[in-house]
Amino acid sequence: MIPSQKSDFFIYGGITRDLWLEIVPPNRLVDVHVSTPEVTAQVAGTRVQGHFRPEAGPRGQYLLRAGIIDPDGEPVTILDARYESTGDSIAYQIDLPPIQTPRLWSVDTPELYTMRVELYAGDSLVDVRDVTYGYRFYRFEPSGAFYLNGERLLLRGTHRHEEHAGLGAAMPDSLHRRDMEMIKAMGGNFVRLGHYPQDPEVYRACDALGLIVWDELPWCRGGKGGAAWESNTERLLREQIVQNFNHPSIFFWSLGNELYWLPDFEGGDDPTALNAYLERLNTVAHRLDPYRLTALRKYYDGAGIPDVFSPSIWSGWYAGVYSNYAAALEDSRQKYSRFLHMEYGGSSHVGRHTENPITGEGTIAADDWAEAVSQVGVANIARTGDWTENYIVDLFDWHLRVAETTDWFAGNAQWAFKDFGTPLRPENAIPYLNQKGLVDREGKPKDAYYVFKSYWSDDPFAYIESHTWKERSGPEGKSREVSVFSNGTEVEFFHNGESLGRKTKDINEFPASGLHWPVDFTAGANALEAVAYREGSEVARDTLIVNYTFERAGTPAKIVLSYRDLPNGNQLIEAVMQDSEGRRALDYEGRVYFDHNGAGELLVDWGLPTRSQVIEMANGRAAIELVPAPGRTVIEARNQDFKGSYLVINN
Repeated sequence: MIPSQKSDFFIYGGITRDLWLEIVPPNRLVDVHVSTPEVTAQVAGTRVQGHFRPEAGPRGQYLLRAGIIDPDGEPVTILDARYESTGDSIAYQIDLPPIQTPRLWSVDTPELYTMRVELYAGDSLVDVRDVTYGYRFYRFEPSGAFYLNGERLLLRGTHRHEEHAGLGAAMPDSLHRRDMEMIKAMGGNFVRLGHYPQDPEVYRACDALGLIVWDELPWCRGGKGGAAWESNTERLLREQIVQNFNHPSIFFWSLGNELYWLPDFEGGDDPTALNAYLERLNTVAHRLDPYRLTALRKYYDGAGIPDVFSPSIWSGWYAGVYSNYAAALEDSRQKYSRFLHMEYGGSSHVGRHTENPITGEGTIAADDWAEAVSQVGVANIARTGDWTENYIVDLFDWHLRVAETTDWFAGNAQWAFKDFGTPLRPENAIPYLNQKGLVDREGKPKDAYYVFKSYWSDDPFAYIESHTWKERSGPEGKSREVSVFSNGTEVEFFHNGESLGRKTKDINEFPASGLHWPVDFTAGANALEAVAYREGSEVARDTLIVNYTFERAGTPAKIVLSYRDLPNGNQLIEAVMQDSEGRRALDYEGRVYFDHNGAGELLVDWGLPTRSQVIEMANGRAAIELVPAPGRTVIEARNQDFKGSYLVINN
């Protein structure tokens, strides 16, 4: 069975989606599939096909009535077709009259039509089915841009795994919908569902919100197996296409991801066998659905088989530096006629920051407190980088600037929208969590979310980098650059009530589209404020208080525990690494292990910055939530280098 157990995500079992019992009539419609063979801005063709099941018994006469209802609920056209029962299942196909000047489905105006099919046995209506669908047409320029409904559209995308903190894959529809709404609110218009078909609510949301979907067969890693494996895999592809056929948001049927990697079978990575089977799947997909494109990511020997291909480009994370992104895109453009870039980005640990993030050339400046100025190269950022929010913000800022200013580019999708659990990463800052999300595992935005919003969203906002960076230090007299991410045309920045000037946004400038200011912090509390403008009028503002010190912390000496009450009724236990003088060790990143005895319960294994029993410190701090209960509670925080520190709470 696919996907391989070596995939970098949890494969959940059990009933994780809605389950229902449906009572059906003796004469019933089995399925209704709507296709749009030809669509232009002037006219659209519509075909409805499927099967119906007649009641057992003598042969009878049946009438199928197919009607189109427009997005306003008004009937457009109706056509009847008659059938005589000849068996247990009867196939039907009805081509309706062309729709003149159809209201096209797009990312900005996701117009949805309804196909109503009625089944009559004799003169009696015995079953009816309504399905929504849409009219749209799309294409790629050869080795170039993507066009939707005749106009160029840059695909601005991300990825989504189907899981959530505390729930795993057993998510209610409201959370499925919220994920899609947050992607849309960020300004996204495209989502790759990695790496498997997802809950029906996800597709309904994408249809209604205007999110283009790359729907993926869960052939992820593991190579190719034998006859039983092949049969299972083809069955899953057929079921996926049949189930999701009517959704206008789906543009691409992906045949898999990293197919050859870590083969589960002897010879499972043989390109000849892989290509032969991939050709078979590609043919199946086109036969079941001639009107959509097939796709594939990161299997180079089979790159020419599907319609669309994505190589692996992780500039600035798994390979190279982020400043080579434009060159990497140009190289891929020359190799692949329909090229989309799936997966880029990197991991970030919430609350971890640095005054000297790794640069676009892969170097890091010397310690601020050192007298000599030097640069140190970082060979593999994924393994030896600092996982700061600052670095990942710069990486995304660079990638987005390149994408938005490259006129031939079809688009890309960042990996991934939300942090997610994995069985493969026990060494991560939060063990067993892939931390490449723009939001954490329960959907709380990280800094990176606002970078994307600044490029893509129309909803006015301003965000000072960073709200999780409120404790900073450095030598006196050294200015610090502070960036503001905003979609205003201009932003004015204030430090302690004094204006540092108003700047005009220009996405050709880096970082933050030119919206950055040198700030001479003072010792103690510093009030920062950003005011965004459009056409001279204020549209948004953001404020932040930063505590700054000119004292450098010494060698980490002790873990200090404290707690405070939270609005949700829980208590937040905070562990801070301090030196012998009580100064916070802002550069400490070691792991801390929380434990407790007595009343209450620690919230653990949620994969969240405050609900993980084992977690790396971020700027010398870690925290965990306690569900309090009457009585005495003893909290411990420890690691390999420091004996346990204890906190007693009497609730």
